[in-house]
Amino acid sequence: MEQFVVISGCSGGGKSTLLAELCRRGHSIVEEPGRRIVKQELQDGGLALPWIDAAAFARRAIAVALEDRASAAALSGWVFFDRGLVDAAAALQHLTGEPALAALAQEHRYHRMVFLTPPWPEIYRNDPERRHGIEDAEAEYFRLSKAYLALGYEVSVLPTVSVSERADLIERALLGSESLRNLEASH
Repeated sequence: MEQFVVISGCSGGGKSTLLAELCRRGHSIVEEPGRRIVKQELQDGGLALPWIDAAAFARRAIAVALEDRASAAALSGWVFFDRGLVDAAAALQHLTGEPALAALAQEHRYHRMVFLTPPWPEIYRNDPERRHGIEDAEAEYFRLSKAYLALGYEVSVLPTVSVSERADLIERALLGSESLRNLEASH
């Protein structure tokens, strides 16, 4: 869906902070499936955790991402996703070799512009839901950037600047793409 915009990239790269800023500016946001799953699994004593059963975690993230998309269809305006279906399917494919990415990602498209937060070691922190190191986060970032490009998305890597500057860049880019689409439709 054209109003669904993914913010993906490196773990610890500032995605959640950026989404909070976009929410503060009046946009709808969808929180990262992975963090929600980890919190629930830790609370319930579950095993679908990236450090215990990464494939089960990725499968669950796919299901949550699909539910998120269905729920977000009722929202108007730009809807910003903290990660999404491509991230979960890419993880499952990387872990198991299952060809999850092409089938799921082509059927459930997001806006053509995807914004990636690059590795930013100065702000990277571990927490109860993020136990992997910066090296694993960087490897994931490079896998995701390749996946989004291979699926035909226009990837915009966000600079390591303030959260408000990042939000401004995203809003300007999306307004520009909307203006271009309206101009093309009128001809």
